Amino acid sequence: MNQNLHQKVILLTGGSDGIGWECAKAYSNAGAIVCIADKNPIAEQKLSELAQPNTFIQCDVSQETEVQAAIELVINKYNRLDAIHNNAAIASPSKPLHQTSDSEWDLLMNINLKSILFTTRHGLSHLKTTKGSILSTSSLVGSIGQENHAAYVATKGAVNALTKAMALDYAPFQVRVNAISPAAINTPTLQAWSNEQPNKTDLEQYLNKLQPLGNMPNGDVIADACVFLLSDAARFITGTILPVSGGAELGYRTII
Repeated sequence: MNQNLHQKVILLTGGSDGIGWECAKAYSNAGAIVCIADKNPIAEQKLSELAQPNTFIQCDVSQETEVQAAIELVINKYNRLDAIHNNAAIASPSKPLHQTSDSEWDLLMNINLKSILFTTRHGLSHLKTTKGSILSTSSLVGSIGQENHAAYVATKGAVNALTKAMALDYAPFQVRVNAISPAAINTPTLQAWSNEQPNKTDLEQYLNKLQPLGNMPNGDVIADACVFLLSDAARFITGTILPVSGGAELGYRTII
């Protein structure tokens, strides 16, 4: 068992399924204490599958009071915080910008982006103490764009820019800030997005050919990279948007 994260206390938002749950398992296997903050109570039922003692906190990350309470609970229980992984996100709606309603825009911004403001505002002082790190789950589309998905792409582009700005702001405190950038990963979120597309029957084949290294992987490939970024092995890495994309962004490709 890899112990790269031995006894590190990690707050993981959106850890109930998909990439988040794969990260929870990987962090726990690496020796970390994982505190999952998620609206979905199914995460609490799954805690017994993790290798270490862990904690579930029911939390709507778009609500500052709930994020503050979650971090206070972690500190009261473990007396430290070594890392925050901002993974909670939504991808809907799949629309061009002019068709996106105010409420859809606001929800995307609040969950995907404003939640990072809240976790940082209430967690930074504790990360300064431990010289810890902040990790956010971004997306390749935040760098290269994606049709029919403007508001979501905007949130991920903002995550990338925010990561770099935060890395500069917090480097004097030895707090590292990075992001992970997946391409097509087989998760419930991607499946839900696929179901919104007009050509969903052809989409799985397209997504499987998108990445030169092969078919869509599961979230464990992202989790392995996240373990590295939160570990001491990445101690001199900050401000990085790490693509874990199977080469999807490389060169011009004709997919037939």
